[in-house]
Amino acid sequence: MAKPITKIIKLQIPAGKATPAPPVGTVLGPAGINLQEFCTKYNDATKDKIGDILPVEISIYEDRTFDFVIKTPPAAFLIKKVTGIKKGSIKGANETVGTLTQAQLREIAEIKLPDLNAYSIEDAMKIVAGTARNMGVKIEGEE
Repeated sequence: MAKPITKIIKLQIPAGKATPAPPVGTVLGPAGINLQEFCTKYNDATKDKIGDILPVEISIYEDRTFDFVIKTPPAAFLIKKVTGIKKGSIKGANETVGTLTQAQLREIAEIKLPDLNAYSIEDAMKIVAGTARNMGVKIEGEE
């Protein structure tokens, strides 16, 4: 029989840099899991993606053991990384702060595809393009 889950916690932690200090410690401490064990496992699992911010979903069981699933980086983070901008536009789509090529858009969509509600790369590209437009990033070939 599967162990009953008592809590599911979602966090965004820099890859390879989880520590028992806040914010990780303040969220996971009350759940009663071994913080050092979580940090070690997370850092080992993400050491190849250092520099990225990765969402993680932690399932905590009744006996205080845990499992976690690492998701793909947020689309906004990937867009900022590819375009080289520090942050998105304050005015949203009304102000342009950067430009994405179709190839860069496809690359981001391929990374995000497993976590998106899309069945094809083209659908994933539309979702990522919407995020980019709302950040004030223009997509080449679109008006």
